[in-house]
Amino acid sequence: MGTGRAAILLDNLFQDLEVMYPYYRLLEAGFAVDLVGPERGRAYTGKFGYPALAGKSYQEARQADYDVLVIPGGFAPDKIRMDKEARRLTWDMVQAGKAVGAICHGPWVLVSAGVVRGRNVTSYAAIKDDLVNAGGLWQDLEVVTDGNLVTSRKPDDLPAFMKALLSLAGK
Repeated sequence: MGTGRAAILLDNLFQDLEVMYPYYRLLEAGFAVDLVGPERGRAYTGKFGYPALAGKSYQEARQADYDVLVIPGGFAPDKIRMDKEARRLTWDMVQAGKAVGAICHGPWVLVSAGVVRGRNVTSYAAIKDDLVNAGGLWQDLEVVTDGNLVTSRKPDDLPAFMKALLSLAGK
């Protein structure tokens, strides 16, 4: 895989570390990284006040353009999961076998995209029931990899999460 391209989904109240840590790790690994939100050119604000500018909209983003998709946690996934274009991108990335990582509350987007059934996953404990009810096989581990899907529980798991995701992406 050449330099590669990655997308990180955004909306207001994202978990700041779960956007910025993957962003910089992906850059270090040679990926071009797009922050993708509901509107291109709009700044979204993290739970702790960190701003992030969306370079693309969900509607513009296509799985063919990306090798990796990151879905951060915070309160943003509860908004992201309601957007049909964000669900489409997530579904398309998973179905195409691309590396997809979701951390903390990020797996809510996987649930709404319909890609959890029968998959080994983890998440923040508060959404365990949602993943189980969607057919996921939930485990309380810092990182769970199932095929092209990588999930983690919380910001403390970011090193293991990114190591697994980058390994899956061939970096």
